Amino acid sequence: MDFSFRLNGETVTADTPPTTTLLDWLRESRGLTGTKEGCNEGDCGACTVIVTDSDGPMTMNACILFMGQLPGRSVRTIEGIAAPDGTLHPVQQAMIDHHGSQCGFCTPGFVTAMACSHLTGATDHADQLAGNLCRCTGYAPILRAARAAEDAPVPDHMRDAPASSFHKYPSGGRAARGADGPPLPPDESAVRPTELDELAAWYAAHPDATLIAGATDVGLWVTKDFRDLGPIAFLNGIAALRRIEITDTQATIGAGVTIAALRDAVAPLWPSFAELLRRYGSAQVRNAATVGGNIANGSPIGDSPPALIALGAELHLRLGDARRKIALGDFFLDYGKQDRAPGEFIEAITIPRGPGTLTCHKISKRFDQDISALCGCFHIERAGSRITRARLAFGGMAGIPKRARTAEAALVADGLTAAQDALAQDFAPLSDMRASAGYRLDAARGLLARIFDENSAPAHVLGVRA
Repeated sequence: MDFSFRLNGETVTADTPPTTTLLDWLRESRGLTGTKEGCNEGDCGACTVIVTDSDGPMTMNACILFMGQLPGRSVRTIEGIAAPDGTLHPVQQAMIDHHGSQCGFCTPGFVTAMACSHLTGATDHADQLAGNLCRCTGYAPILRAARAAEDAPVPDHMRDAPASSFHKYPSGGRAARGADGPPLPPDESAVRPTELDELAAWYAAHPDATLIAGATDVGLWVTKDFRDLGPIAFLNGIAALRRIEITDTQATIGAGVTIAALRDAVAPLWPSFAELLRRYGSAQVRNAATVGGNIANGSPIGDSPPALIALGAELHLRLGDARRKIALGDFFLDYGKQDRAPGEFIEAITIPRGPGTLTCHKISKRFDQDISALCGCFHIERAGSRITRARLAFGGMAGIPKRARTAEAALVADGLTAAQDALAQDFAPLSDMRASAGYRLDAARGLLARIFDENSAPAHVLGVRA
């Protein structure tokens, strides 16, 4: 299959299977070996590239970025960071001046991530580089280099514009799927719909197909499990899935909204939720992963569902022309099982805005880029010092993200101690490599106590108070 995009300032056409990763194509078909393969699962950042689309430039992991996601975008690799005449980019020079490299394997990914931050004006370098791992140099010289380059002018060649060609790439419309939805021919087994109606009709006709939004999860099915995904639909061409609409009464978030965009949208409304999302993966992962994907994969330790359940969010589901709404808390039925019919997909999430304060806490072994051992999100309403209503949701305490309904009632009626005791009625957590069952229950009890210790004000886990 052929598709066109821009690579280091030039339009290129790739003839490759759509689930070929950008990393493999760069190294094997273009000889651009500066982009490295480390973990091959989006954790180490050695494969970092800059991707520019209508939302602007952002870092992504080339190891789990499929070629089928690239039409309409521009890509810049480490080979395109220096100017065409060989003049080093300011961050490259700063890395030299501040001794930011030793073995150099991780350096291309660091430089590319730093160049993207330099381009966008981001100065939260510890956050922007949390997805880039270095085992030799240590991070202090690298962070010094990033700070040193902040005020240098952005080189003109770095200002990529999105590509515009979708050459020979089926949209998913009737021509691609057939009038009655017959099996797709081998050369059209991947579609890129641009409208929700196209996706709904195609997916209803091919309910066993795989939907790919950010590929931060599905990418590993290919790179680690070597799965044949069968018919696939790439969703990043559907603008309606990326809409964000905020009114006085609710926030409506399209299923294709990235975690990075979701974080920006909720920060003024629920700052503790935004702080939780800051710890979702890395910048590279947040720029690709979507809220719909984080919900639809049904993980019991996904970071966004506990907050959304605590806020009373509803899912908008669609199957063909039929639409329905369901409370997010009712969507998760059991481990690996959701209330979703074959061919049905998430269109959007609606979050009501009302009284109360949301506080979110994530417990993990590392602060950055780690999977939760436990995640607790609490939406509390008060009349003076008295709690009048509580919605308590946890991840990591059961096979699904789940409300603590017994503890909610106890908290309102009888106070903290009763709510802490009631957690054992709501949950029977498991022990695994991240935490024991006993630790999870004890930690959950402790998080409930913080509702009172903090007077429900969002607190930074790294903050120190007398």
